[in-house]
Amino acid sequence: MGLREDITAALKDAMKAGDKKRLGALRLMQAAIKDKDINSRTDGHDSALTSDAGIMELFAKMVKQRQDSIAAYDQGGRPELAQAERDEITVIQSFMPKQMNDEEAKAAVAEVIKAVGATSVKDMGKVMAELKAKFAGQMDMGKAGGIVKALLG
Repeated sequence: MGLREDITAALKDAMKAGDKKRLGALRLMQAAIKDKDINSRTDGHDSALTSDAGIMELFAKMVKQRQDSIAAYDQGGRPELAQAERDEITVIQSFMPKQMNDEEAKAAVAEVIKAVGATSVKDMGKVMAELKAKFAGQMDMGKAGGIVKALLG
């Protein structure tokens, strides 16, 4: 079963259980996927539906947005809004693969550098492209960029 079907099934379960917080987060996820599908059609892509890898990238972006919001809400003294964002992150991450910790990310980056044959920071684009292809949704690409620079620099 694909990611879209998993989300639809979870949405139905949340409706039946009356879990309003989970239901709201799932609806946000579905809306974001539909928006990405529409945008990809207008950008001239052949496929009308976003792939599961594209959906994982979208979810990673959604989590990052919510983490930024949590920081702003905590700083502004709004713990109830920060908690709502944390709840949404929990729901989104339940559909994402397990995130790599720092040690696993360093090992994966070193492996990709060796496989690509990168020798300097000039090869960073090739390394990042391979990381995105292999580890989409499992690794924070912002942190991965720093690791690549450190290992190649």
